[in-house]
Order: sequence, then structure tokens, then C-alpha cells
Amino acid sequence: MQVHNVNLPIVVTGRHVEITPAIREYAHKKIEGLHLDYPRIIEAKVVLDVQGHHRQMAEIILFCANHIVIEVKSVTEDIYASIDESISKIARRMRKFKTRLLKSHRPRKEGSIRHIQEQVFHEEAVHHEDEHVTPAYVHEESYKIRPLYPDEAIVDLEISQRPFVVFHDQQNHKLAILFRRQDGDYGLIHPEDTAAKK
Repeated sequence: MQVHNVNLPIVVTGRHVEITPAIREYAHKKIEGLHLDYPRIIEAKVVLDVQGHHRQMAEIILFCANHIVIEVKSVTEDIYASIDESISKIARRMRKFKTRLLKSHRPRKEGSIRHIQEQVFHEEAVHHEDEHVTPAYVHEESYKIRPLYPDEAIVDLEISQRPFVVFHDQQNHKLAILFRRQDGDYGLIHPEDTAAKK
């Protein structure tokens, strides 16, 4: 069991706030005190952002072994409380994941990951002359695509706040999208760029 995170690289940065020695030490102690028997933490990043007295955000990103990344974010009226809440979220997420892990280390052989049949629609079927909707980004963010096996992608999905995981499938060396279905199972899509083949 990983009781103490010895010599753990922890980077604390601030946006709109000066990182005082007291804040830095508090964040370090909280992360070093995380008692996680799985996964093993390799590196941690803490981003603190103060946007007025009522929006003080603490984002914690843990880079762990087996390509696992745990990312949480909390906003309260106090920066220390935001750090505490983010640490609590990490602990709850790991307990939830370990409960699922105990039930079944690997997904069920039949139906746990369902492959979606690929379909190609003609442009005329999805575009109509009377539809003139201007596309707009609601939220844009960077996304790092990592090489994973499907089992590792399931682990990543379970401990992240994202509804899906995009990764390079190491079983067939193709791009893949893993998502959680409404029935609790997982769906796995291997997109195929038909336009590139023309």
C-alpha cells in the first residue's frame, strides 16, 4: 500500500493569485498525505485560481502509473477549502473505482464493451437546404491522446470527470473512443476516416 508519497514532484502554480509559502506547503502536505494503494502517484500538479472572494478554484492533476490521470476541480469561497474539497473528490473517486475493480478486474467477456457498427451517411442525408445553423464552440480545451489498452482506458474513464476517453488502441494501433453507456456498460468506437480514402 502506498502510505506515503516520498519525494513526489509537486508543482503548484497560481492564476490571479500569488502562491505564498503557506499555500504551497498546505497543498504539498495534502497531496503527500493521500493514502492511495492504487494507483501509484508519479507526479502532481496544483493550479490555484482566485476570481474574486466567492470563486476560489483549486485544480489537482495526478499523473499515476499505468497511464492513469486523475483530474479534479473545486470552487469555494476559500482557497484552502477548495484544496480540501479537491482532495476529498480524489479519495471518493478512487474508492468508487476500487469497488468496481473488486467486482470485476476485467469487463465481462460478453457485452461489457460493445462495438458500434460503423455507418457512412451521404452528405445529402444529413444536410438540408433549409438548415442554416452556425456551429459554435461551447467550450474548447486541449486533449492529450495517449497509447492505452482498452482495460487501461476503462480505468482512465472511471477515475476521470470526462464522459469519454479518446486513445490509441494498443491492440490494433488505431484511434479509439471509449464511453459509458446508459445501461452501465462500455461502448468502444474505432472511427474510420472515409474521406481520407477517397
